[in-house]
Amino acid sequence: SLRKADFVEAARGLGMGWGGIVFGQIMPLCLAAVAIRATLDMAGIILTAAGLGFLGLGAQPPLAEWGAMIAQGRDQAFDAWWVAAVPGLAILIVSLGFNLLGDGLRA
Repeated sequence: SLRKADFVEAARGLGMGWGGIVFGQIMPLCLAAVAIRATLDMAGIILTAAGLGFLGLGAQPPLAEWGAMIAQGRDQAFDAWWVAAVPGLAILIVSLGFNLLGDGLRA
């Protein structure tokens, strides 16, 4: 859709090549949208990775992974509830932080 935009036609009229138009005119317009989309998608990526780790399909021990920590703390839920609650709270805080960052960048 940007190929027929007025500023692209003006840049072409000034003698800019396709590389100058793409990297000098179009890319700066797209970078903000890409940054916003990446921060908003990061929460879903974190939740997916934690879910896979909880099921045992993520990073394997001895690597630390929030979903695996929650799965290990599930057996101790009544005696030591914080073993599962702290990684869950970390997932919540980081996901919320990325969503708020994306909303802030969008405004």
